[in-house]
Amino acid sequence: METFASGELCDYEIRAEILNAAEFGAPQVRKRVIVIGVRRDIPHPGHPEPSGRVPATVRDALAGIPGFAGSLSLPPRKTRFRGVWLPGAFKGSDLHITRDWSPLYQDRFRAIPYAGNRHDLPDELSMDCWRNNPRSASDVMGRLEWEKPSVTIRTEFFKPEKGRFIHPTQHRAITHWEAARLQGFPDDYLWVGDRAQVARQIGNAVPVPLAEAIGSHLAQAL
Repeated sequence: METFASGELCDYEIRAEILNAAEFGAPQVRKRVIVIGVRRDIPHPGHPEPSGRVPATVRDALAGIPGFAGSLSLPPRKTRFRGVWLPGAFKGSDLHITRDWSPLYQDRFRAIPYAGNRHDLPDELSMDCWRNNPRSASDVMGRLEWEKPSVTIRTEFFKPEKGRFIHPTQHRAITHWEAARLQGFPDDYLWVGDRAQVARQIGNAVPVPLAEAIGSHLAQAL
C-alpha cells in the first residue's frame, strides 16, 4: 500500500498489487501492477482475489480457429470515424494473417521442436548475437505449448525473434487472431487500424478476464 501525504492525491488511499492474468482465467501469464485509489472517506475495496480455477491453456484459447490459409494482409475494408477513413472494422477471423517468411525463417521454424527455442537451432541457422549470449533471451524463437498458458503477448508478437511467439505446431508466428484470443477477446470484437496498429492494441490491452475481474470487484464495492 502507498499513501500520498500531499498534493492532488492527499485525500486518497492508494493501493497497488501485482496480479497475474493467468490466475483470473486468462490463457496467458501476464503480471501487471494494478493500482486502485479511493477517497479516504470510503472503505478501500482492495484487489480481486484469484479465481482458483485451473489456468486456461493455449489449446483452450485457440480452439476452433481453422488452419492458416496463408493470408498476409487485412481485408481491404474502410470505416469512417470523425471524418477520417480508417482500415476496418475487423473481426477476429479477419486477423488470421502472418508475415511473408523468408526461406531462412522457414528453415528456422522447421528446426525448432515443440516447446523449443533458439537454443535448438544449428549454428548455420542461428545469429551471432544469439551465439554470443547463450544465457540470454531463452524465449527468443520459442514455440508455445498447448497445455500451458502463453507467455505475455506483447505488441510485436508477430516477430518470433522477440520472444516465444511461434505456433505450437505450425511453422510460423502466431497470427493477430490467435494473439487476440490469448488476450481473451471474443471473435466479434471489432478492431480498427492497420496491421501494426491492431497489433499494438492487442499487445497493450489488459487481458479481458483480468479486466472483467477488476471491473466486477469494483462494481460490487460501488
